[in-house]
Amino acid sequence: MNFLSPVAFAFLAALPVVIVFYLLKRKRVVKVVSSTLLWQKFLAETQANAPFQKLRHNWLLLLQLLLLLLAVLALARPYFSSKMVGGRLIVAILDASASMQSIDESPTRFEKSRREALKLIDSLHDNDQMVILQAGANTEVKQSPTSEKAALRRAVQSAVVTDAASHLAEALKLAETLIQNNTRAEVHLFSDGATGNLAEFESKNLPLTYHHVGTRAVNIGVVHLDVRQNPENPTQRAIFATVSNFSTNQQQARLDLLLDGAVIDVKQLTLAPRESSPQVFLATQEKDGVFTMNLTAQDDLSVDNRASIVSLLPQPIRVLLVTHGNRFLEKALKAAPGVVLSIAPQLTETSQDFELVVLDNVPPITWPTVNVLAINIANTNWFQSISKIDAPPIVDWKSSHPLLRFVSFDTVQISEALAVQTPVWGIPLLESPNTPLMLSGEVDKRRVVWIGFDVLQSTWPLRISFPIFIANAVDYLNPANSHTQQLLVQSGQPFRFALKQPLQNVDVTLPDGTKIQRPVDAARQEFVFGDTAKQGVYQVQAGTNQVAFCVNLLNSAESDITPRPELQLGKYARANATTYRQASLEIWRWIALTALLVCLFEWWFYHRRTA
Repeated sequence: MNFLSPVAFAFLAALPVVIVFYLLKRKRVVKVVSSTLLWQKFLAETQANAPFQKLRHNWLLLLQLLLLLLAVLALARPYFSSKMVGGRLIVAILDASASMQSIDESPTRFEKSRREALKLIDSLHDNDQMVILQAGANTEVKQSPTSEKAALRRAVQSAVVTDAASHLAEALKLAETLIQNNTRAEVHLFSDGATGNLAEFESKNLPLTYHHVGTRAVNIGVVHLDVRQNPENPTQRAIFATVSNFSTNQQQARLDLLLDGAVIDVKQLTLAPRESSPQVFLATQEKDGVFTMNLTAQDDLSVDNRASIVSLLPQPIRVLLVTHGNRFLEKALKAAPGVVLSIAPQLTETSQDFELVVLDNVPPITWPTVNVLAINIANTNWFQSISKIDAPPIVDWKSSHPLLRFVSFDTVQISEALAVQTPVWGIPLLESPNTPLMLSGEVDKRRVVWIGFDVLQSTWPLRISFPIFIANAVDYLNPANSHTQQLLVQSGQPFRFALKQPLQNVDVTLPDGTKIQRPVDAARQEFVFGDTAKQGVYQVQAGTNQVAFCVNLLNSAESDITPRPELQLGKYARANATTYRQASLEIWRWIALTALLVCLFEWWFYHRRTA
């Protein structure tokens, strides 16, 4: 037990004064009429002349002494202090993702997290050190290890919330590296828990303290946006959007479609709790422009109520099919929208005049430098080793990938396939137990789709999924479409733009109108812009070329602002939210209350004796 005002113990000197008052005798004036008048007068005078009397047992004296002791103890303000060990290394992680802009906390979740981080700084001992990390799309070190509280406060106050999705796993990995082999280290995470999978930390035994913010989940947002040519009317554009209600109550909203800032269509929406609603708009577009979805709703998070996408008018795609004869593949390519098909038995130098080359069982002498769909052939530079396997079963396929949209392999059988190991550049889309059967990726800045079997030696061409896949592949490998996809950037991710002429600088206009200039790496002839923390439409002026690209959140996990009182670290491990208690608990109020009770008991005891 410690005391905040130990000088109050000086009042203990009043204890002997109380005792002296009980030792002093009172002088009395007694008037009696008796035959023993002279004797009583003598005795009274004798007692009055004695200044002190014998101290007798007196309950009132004991109560008053106890009352004085309690009063002095209360004035000394005793308290119990918790055990705080100095010399710690503390890593504080501020979640600066989009969900932290929710206004269910006052004024926002991020501001409350910042206040809690400042309280943690105030509680540091002189020999403690702290690191400040800001976790958004990328993890940023705001302050390296230091004991200077002023520098730590400046680092916390300089942190800003972004419109990007959170990547807490990256921040926790950095924190794990910083505290490695330090038994007195702590990691403090200030977040609402809206994040991806953290299962990799299940067995890491990370000394994590989770400071949770967020009180409710009232949000409705746009989580998906795409634009394509209307298959029923090539003169129109089809805009696809998905609106999700993450609230526990029914929500009403208005969804506006804008083209270059002008409203062209409006829909009224009513969404049930936790419901997602796909919406389709049809619009006539005469020139390249920007479509924007604007959602008007009463919710706590506004950053996901608006999303934009650049829409470029479709251009014909020139496709070269190199084959010895495949009528199924030829018909499927001719049926794909916008395809101008040429067929050749061998690949020639004129292949560079096409946007897409399809190689069907015909190995080229020189591989094309444009996008490639390679069927049952393989470039030796793509794989470490190539062999063959008979009747490979299909065990899985990625239906979420654009290439396999609406494509099923349930009844497809394959007689023979090439057996390879998945390369670093490829993503397996169709898999067998021993080899991938289909890969997609990027090699030497060109898109490649590889099919490891002869489609004519399978039942696939007889299924409706085959022409659907070919249409998806043409759309995926179309350079114009890939360029359009590059113009749709998630918040926090870099924008890349290939330059057609050597430049030293590129001008960028931010969504708020601010103009900045960035240098260009002359060796790469590519412009990379990474300051995409805020959503909106960005304008790039690269020489005589002007390009617009859109930055959006479009992340369901981030839009789901449901409070998470515990952070799941895999299947079994979890970090519970912290609860606050007073570190130095003063008890003088309870002592003063006890003194009051003693005083009341004295009053009752006195009246009981004199009644």
